[in-house]
Amino acid sequence: MAYEGPDRRVHRVFVTRNTEYHVRSGRCVGVRNRQTGEWVERHIAVRLHVAGAIRFFEGGSMTANPGLPGVGESMYFEGMGHDLVTSSVVSIERAPADSLTHYAG
Repeated sequence: MAYEGPDRRVHRVFVTRNTEYHVRSGRCVGVRNRQTGEWVERHIAVRLHVAGAIRFFEGGSMTANPGLPGVGESMYFEGMGHDLVTSSVVSIERAPADSLTHYAG
């Protein structure tokens, strides 16, 4: 039987078409290029908090929600004059144990 209680994970990986955003307690701690597997240490999202999620619709409209995004939503990072909206999240995964050594402090 699958666990049906609250999701208590602190680390999550938000996967977009080209990028993995590694998030701990709502803050981006690492970004990895999906094609090369390389960590992007100077990515604008690293160390920024996820300010919310944006869902885009076919007609050009959108809705914004606070908190972490779900599948089909874009991540919105906001910080120090540098805002970032990602492409849509295609999956949300557990962070592999070996990725923890690459995370920003």
